[in-house]
Amino acid sequence: MASSTLSTTRTTGAARYLPWLLALFAGSGCAALIYEIVWYQMLELVIGSTAVSLGVLLAAYMGGLCLGSIALPKWMAGRKIHPLKVYACLEAGIGVLGLGALVFIPLVDRVYVAAAAEGLPAMLLRGALAALILLPPTILMGASLPAIVNWVESTPRGVAWWGLLYGGNIAGAVFGCLTAGYYLLRVTNMRVTTLAAVGVNAAVAGTSWLLAQRAPASAGLEAGKDSPRAAAGHPPSAGRWTVLTTTALSGFVALGAEVVWTRNLSLLLGATVYTFSLILAVFLIGMGAGSAAGAWLGRKARPRAALAWTQLALAGGVAWAAWMLGASLPYWPVNPLLSASPWFVLQIDLVRALWMILPAAVLFGMSFTLALKAAAKPEEAPGRTVGWVYAANTLGAIVGALAFSLYLVPWIGTTACEAVLIAGVAVSVLFVMWEVFEPFHATAAIGVGAALVLAAYLAKTVPGVPPELIAYGRRIAISEGQSTILYTGEGRNASIAVSRWNDGALQFHVSGKVEASTETFDMKLQRMLGDMPALLLGAGGTGQPGLQRALVVGFGAGVTAGTFTLFPSVRRIRIVEIEPLIPPMSDKYFGPWNYHVKEDRRTRITYDDARHFMLTAKGTYDVITSDPIHPWVKGSATLYSKEYFQMERDHLAPGGIVTQWVPLYESDAAAVKSELATFFSVFPHGTVWANAIDGQGYDQLVMGSNRPMRINVDALQREMSSTAMVRVAESLQEVGIGSADDLLATYAGQARDLRAWLRGAAINTDDNLRLQYLAGLALNVSDENGIYDELLSYRRFPANLMSGSPAILAPLQAVLGPR
Repeated sequence: MASSTLSTTRTTGAARYLPWLLALFAGSGCAALIYEIVWYQMLELVIGSTAVSLGVLLAAYMGGLCLGSIALPKWMAGRKIHPLKVYACLEAGIGVLGLGALVFIPLVDRVYVAAAAEGLPAMLLRGALAALILLPPTILMGASLPAIVNWVESTPRGVAWWGLLYGGNIAGAVFGCLTAGYYLLRVTNMRVTTLAAVGVNAAVAGTSWLLAQRAPASAGLEAGKDSPRAAAGHPPSAGRWTVLTTTALSGFVALGAEVVWTRNLSLLLGATVYTFSLILAVFLIGMGAGSAAGAWLGRKARPRAALAWTQLALAGGVAWAAWMLGASLPYWPVNPLLSASPWFVLQIDLVRALWMILPAAVLFGMSFTLALKAAAKPEEAPGRTVGWVYAANTLGAIVGALAFSLYLVPWIGTTACEAVLIAGVAVSVLFVMWEVFEPFHATAAIGVGAALVLAAYLAKTVPGVPPELIAYGRRIAISEGQSTILYTGEGRNASIAVSRWNDGALQFHVSGKVEASTETFDMKLQRMLGDMPALLLGAGGTGQPGLQRALVVGFGAGVTAGTFTLFPSVRRIRIVEIEPLIPPMSDKYFGPWNYHVKEDRRTRITYDDARHFMLTAKGTYDVITSDPIHPWVKGSATLYSKEYFQMERDHLAPGGIVTQWVPLYESDAAAVKSELATFFSVFPHGTVWANAIDGQGYDQLVMGSNRPMRINVDALQREMSSTAMVRVAESLQEVGIGSADDLLATYAGQARDLRAWLRGAAINTDDNLRLQYLAGLALNVSDENGIYDELLSYRRFPANLMSGSPAILAPLQAVLGPR
C-alpha cells in the first residue's frame, strides 16, 4: 500500500512538469524554423535560387536531424544525466552553432572560388560545403526530441506524450515560420532574425536547466500498472523493421509532396517569399494537428493497425491534393487583382492552401505519432525508440527531398510524381500490414486489397497541372480562354510555357507569369536593354571604343541577347541561364525575333546561377544586361542587391555599361524606389529610361557605367544611320524608334535629380533582401502610371549628359522637362 501511494505521488508530481516540456519544445521548434528560413535565404546567395538550394537545405536539415536522433541515445546509454540538463545543453549548443552558421555560410563562396566550375556539379559542390556548416546545429536539433522524451517513460500515457511533444514542437515551428517569413525578415535582416532564434534557444536552455533542478530524473507516468497493457499492445519480441520501413516511406512521400506541392501551388498563389512561408506553415499546421490526433488514437486502438489504415487514408489525401490542384483550385472564380491589400490576399491564399494540403498533412502527422506507439517497447529507453523512428522518417525525407527536387520532377514531371507519391504510400501499407493480421483475417485482407487497388487507380488517374496554370499562374481566372497554349515544360528550376494570345502575339511564360512577348511594347523594352548601351558605346558615350563582349543574365525569349547579334563589332555573347529548358524552346518559337541567337557562333550559354557566375568569372564585358526578371519572385531580389550590382561593376571593362529592368506594373512606389536607390548606390551617375505605352507608365530600365557618361546626340544619330547599323536601325524601327531623338526621348531621370524622391528608400542588400518583401506585398498593385508621373515630376533636361547641335537638341529640350 505504501509503495502504491508513493508511486502515485511521484507520477502526479512529475506530470505537472509535462506542460512545461510542451512549451519548451514548442520554443525549440520556433527557433528551428526561424533558422531554416534564414538558412534558405542565405543558401540562395551561396548556391543560387534553384531547386538545388531547396534540395540541399532539406537534405542537410533532415540529415542532421537523422544523425542526431541516432547518436544521442547511444551517447546517453549508461550515463545517469538528467534528460532536461542534456536538453538544455543541446539548445544552448544550437544557439551557438546558429550564430556560427551566420558567419560561416557566406564564407563558402570565398573557399570555393579557387576551384570554381560551372553547371550542376558546381552547384552541388557549393551545396556540399554549405551542408557541412549546417550539419552541426541540425545534429543537435535532431538530438533534442530523443533527449526530452528520455524524461517520459515508455508507458501508454508516456508514449502519447511523445506524440504531443512532437505536435507542440510543430506548433512552435508554425509560429517561427510565420514570424520569420512575414515579419522578422521583412522589417529587419538575417542577423537580427538569427539573433531572435538564438534568444529563443537561450530561453529554452535556461528554463530547462532550472526545471532539471526541481523535476525528478524521469516521469514514470502510470508507473507499475501499464506494463501488461504495453506488452499486450506490442510484445517486446515483435519485430520493428516493418514500422521503421513504413515511417521511412512516409518521410519520403512527405518531403516529396512538399517539393511538388510547393512548386505547383506557388504557380497559383504567386511565387513570392510570402507564399513559400505560407505553404510551409500550412504543411506544419496539418502535421501538428495530426500528431495530436495520433497521440489520442494510439491510446484507443492497436497502433500498428491504426498506422496501416492511416497510411491507406494518406494515399487518398495525396490524391486529394493532386485533384484539387489539377481539377479544382485553378478554376475557383478568384481574381487576385480585385484587392491590392496583402491581408485579403493572405486570407484567400490561406484558404486555398489549407483546402489542398491539410488532409494529407494531418495524416502525415498521425503516421509519425502512431509509428512511435507501434515501435515502443516498455523495456527500452524512450530516447532509443524515438531516435530510431525519427531517424527512419528523416532518412526517407532526405531521399524524397533530393530525388524529387533534383531528378524526378525534371525527368517525369509533377503529374507522374504525384502518382509516385501515391504508390509510395501504398507500398508502405504492405510493410506495416506484415504483422497486423495475426491470425489471418480474410475480411480484413480483402478490405486492404481493395484499398490498395483503389490507391493504384488513384495513381493512374491523377490529373495533370493545367497548361493554363503553368502559363498564367494566379491570373488564370482572368486569362483562361484568351490564348492557345503551344508548349509547356517542367524543368529542374522552373515550369515554362509558350502561348499565342488572341491578338496573335506570342508570349513566353516562366512559373506562371509572362516574362516576354512579341507585343510591340514588350519588344521595345527587350531591345532597348541591349541596343541602347551598345549604340552609346559605338557613339563614344563613355570613351570606350565599342561593343565587343556582351553578357546577358537570363535567356528569356532571347530577344535582348539577340540584339547583340546585329552589331558587327561583337565578338562574344555570353548568356547565363539557370533553366536548361529555356534556350531551345525560345529558339524554336521566338527565333525570328531573337535572330536565333542560340545558334550564333559568337554565343556561349552557361547554365548556372548568375551570382555564382559573377563571383567566379575572370573576364570583363563592355555591356552587362539582364532579361526581365520579376523582383517579386522569391530569390530574384538577389539579382537586385547592392552586392550583386557591385559584382557587375567589377566585371565592366573601362567605360562599360550596365542596364537593368525595373517594372512599374505589379509594383508600388516603395519597391521601385528600392530598386533605383540600390542601383544608384553603386552607379552614382546612373540614369532611368522609360518604356511607356501611349504616354502612360509601364516599365523602364536603369543604366550605369564605371565612368561618367556623355551622349553626343549628333554622333549617336550618325551611328544609328551608318551602313553597318542598318539591321539595328530596322529592328528599332519595328518597335517605334526611328531616330536618336526617339531613343533619347525615353529619358526619365538621373540619380542626382532623383535624390529627394529616393530619400529614405530601402537599400536592398544581401543581408536583408528587402526588395523581395516589398515587391511581394505589392504584387497586386496597379499604380504604374502614378509611379511614372511621380518620377517624371523630378525630371530635368540632362545638360550634363546630352550635348549636340542646337537643331538636334531642341526637340529633346522641349520634351525632357518635368511632367
